[in-house]
Amino acid sequence: MKLSLIGALAAVAVASSGFGQVKINDTVSLTGWATGSYQYTSPSPGASFDSFNLDAAMLSAIITPPKTPLTATLSALYRPAGEGGVSPSGSEVTLLDAYVSYAASSTVTVSAGKFLSYLGYESFYFDLDNMISLANQQLLAPIPGYHEGVKLDFQPDKTDVMGVAVIDSLYQKPGYNATEGDGEFKHSAGFEAYYQNTSINNLTIWAGIGYETLTKPGVDTGGVAAPQGSTVTVYDLWAAYVLDKNGDQIAAEEIYKSGGTGNKGSDWLTYFQYNFDPKTYCWFGISGEDVTGGARYIKYSISPTYNLTANLAVRAQYSYTSYSSFAINSANYGAVEMIVKF
Repeated sequence: MKLSLIGALAAVAVASSGFGQVKINDTVSLTGWATGSYQYTSPSPGASFDSFNLDAAMLSAIITPPKTPLTATLSALYRPAGEGGVSPSGSEVTLLDAYVSYAASSTVTVSAGKFLSYLGYESFYFDLDNMISLANQQLLAPIPGYHEGVKLDFQPDKTDVMGVAVIDSLYQKPGYNATEGDGEFKHSAGFEAYYQNTSINNLTIWAGIGYETLTKPGVDTGGVAAPQGSTVTVYDLWAAYVLDKNGDQIAAEEIYKSGGTGNKGSDWLTYFQYNFDPKTYCWFGISGEDVTGGARYIKYSISPTYNLTANLAVRAQYSYTSYSSFAINSANYGAVEMIVKF
């Protein structure tokens, strides 16, 4: 079943003549993606293990009623049980994006509903990531996923963008794989803000902050040691620079999380992308996490990608991770992934 489904997705992508939004009519357009992979991990000490799955699939609809300042965004995510599903009950499909945006002016947009966190250089969406596995997020996991609330985005000029959000919680409900917040403002409201600048040619600088008034054990990807809960603050700074006309680029990110005992420390990553030709490129990465008073690791990665068509790509990755004060000393990871998008 997994093989046939992945094969069918590939056939659709090869047959498609274009890439981008599929316009249904003047009001509705669709976008989507799916990824399937084989992944192999060999820890030391410990027994090796692997997986062969359709990792995730997403379908999004953007609805723009004519002659109105409103836009609605809806999306559905498929995440198989073998990859953690989307709820503790084992559900594999969930409504992901569900928000309405109002363009108050040419520079201000207000949105309300369920949407993705501002934070993080790496993407929640598998098709947009540089590699198959994330550079960090193994221990502290400081980057949130989806939550519900209200946000305001402001773009005063061509080089400055900023936003602020009031949300139900910074982090997820237990077992929901970062697909929704805790659903209430009363006990654990969260806040996010960011600023992005592109005034220097080829350079993007991004800074953001997240804060949660009270996150309890299980309602935070990093874990909370205090039974009564703890406040959490996350600082995120990243920059990306395009080196040449070939599109080669470098990127770096530093994240600091303060959430109490066992939930405090830093994450970091550095990336370099080299483009061999218009269809082939490779990312090289060094990254790590350091839990204050606890475990830490450094991860070395290489990940080439080949675009067969505008809709179909094949990606591979090898990573070696060295751990300290952890259950294992090291791990070798290898994977091959197919990415389908439209």
